[in-house]
Amino acid sequence: MIDKQILELKKLWANKRQLTFQLLNLAMIVFSALMIWKGLMFTTKSESPVVVVLSGSMEPAFQRGDILFLNNSVEKVFVGDVVVFKIKDRDIPIVHRILKVHEKEDGRVELLTKGDNNRVDDREDILGKAVGTLRYVGMVTIALNDYPVLKYVLVGMMGLFVLTSKEG
Repeated sequence: MIDKQILELKKLWANKRQLTFQLLNLAMIVFSALMIWKGLMFTTKSESPVVVVLSGSMEPAFQRGDILFLNNSVEKVFVGDVVVFKIKDRDIPIVHRILKVHEKEDGRVELLTKGDNNRVDDREDILGKAVGTLRYVGMVTIALNDYPVLKYVLVGMMGLFVLTSKEG
């Protein structure tokens, strides 16, 4: 199988027109994915419309590896809603349930949140309210973060297959 891919790459290198076509095809796939992501960000009003649960802090409601779909266009959040927020100086989003909603006199809203499986509560700004989930699909993301070499191998293989695939 690898020999076949290498042979196709050699043929592709010899045919510059086909190489250009395949590179444009690869660029179209990448830019389409980016446009879909930006469209989701605009629609949901969330900087991260899809997140993976990375810890067991919300078990049994959400397991490690579940994918959550967020929506920040919801005007009100209520006690019991599951929200995702970021802590300053950390890149990893946190998934917690709202325990209390504090409405200030100046109109600001502060939330008291806590993971279902945690002993301590948190107060932070939310990225979005969880509106849907896909069970365990995010385990791929966790594996790619735990083994960075796997990420490069997978991306390289996908690029290779896009470049060497033939249409029609």
